[in-house]
Amino acid sequence: MDLRSRYLDLELRTPLVASSSPLTGTLDGLRRLEDAGAAAVVLPSLFEEQVEQEALALHGALEAGTGVFAEALDYLPDLADGEREADRYLELVAAARGALHVPVIASLNGTTRGGWIDCARRIEAAGAHAIELNVYQVAADPAHSSSELERRDLELVAALRASLRIPLAVKLSPFFTALAHFARQLVAAGASGLVLFNRFYQPDLDLDTLEVVPRLVLSRSDELRLPLRWIGILRRRIDASLAATSGVHGAADVLKLLLAGADATMLASALLEEGPALLGRIEGEVKRWMEEREYESVEQLKGSVSQAASPDPEAFERANYLRTLRSFASGFRS
Repeated sequence: MDLRSRYLDLELRTPLVASSSPLTGTLDGLRRLEDAGAAAVVLPSLFEEQVEQEALALHGALEAGTGVFAEALDYLPDLADGEREADRYLELVAAARGALHVPVIASLNGTTRGGWIDCARRIEAAGAHAIELNVYQVAADPAHSSSELERRDLELVAALRASLRIPLAVKLSPFFTALAHFARQLVAAGASGLVLFNRFYQPDLDLDTLEVVPRLVLSRSDELRLPLRWIGILRRRIDASLAATSGVHGAADVLKLLLAGADATMLASALLEEGPALLGRIEGEVKRWMEEREYESVEQLKGSVSQAASPDPEAFERANYLRTLRSFASGFRS
């Protein structure tokens, strides 16, 4: 049984990838994931805000007092005295590349062009096999149009592509008016692959303090349907790798995504809940399912039920909505 899959020009032993999570934030966690069967690992994100805030803090520290006493220049802080967040991240990239035998994918989270793009070059130099760009943003300003925000993302992808030699994946949210068109534009701008989808962590209200507070809720398997639909639609329509994330909790989820056309299936919440050993169990169940149906390889399986290959392509679009409502009504009457 050949479970190999090609993602971002990287040959993976299986389509099972450990997505960004606390488990991928330490070398020990990364080793455990590789030993358990992860075919690649995605490191936690380095955020644009982290890099910019450190740069501003450093700038302020370097100039503090220099306008008052000339001799204050003798007291400028030594950069070697403190580790910066970007430096720690680069150390993790380098350590992971040296210790692991599977591809190491770094992650950047940002929305604007700027000096922090230099971090991408440094991440590449540290040994990352690829970079995943997470363009998470909330379009909350009514003065900014959708076309303006999309143009900004496209410019960012193009700038990174011009700076890198390694593959670049873009992790998207599902909130685009014409997602398929935007996906094609991202590929034209230089994206080697798309990761569908980023989960928005919505704020909550604390009724005791009346403060806006974060609430972390892990994914559930039924969240799989959104990436399943769009991977099925985009398969064979764009010339790029497709990875699925959000809702991948078991072998059935992995198989559905492969049938729809995913090149990689990424797990985070399920690994946090059940531990890295889940990867081996999923791999065994996927293998058994394929053997029972006489599939010889993942490549043979991949995309065989995508919209382009489906005898009922409308099932991925509006027609499915009506069928779903009718199926519920029929079950309710019975």
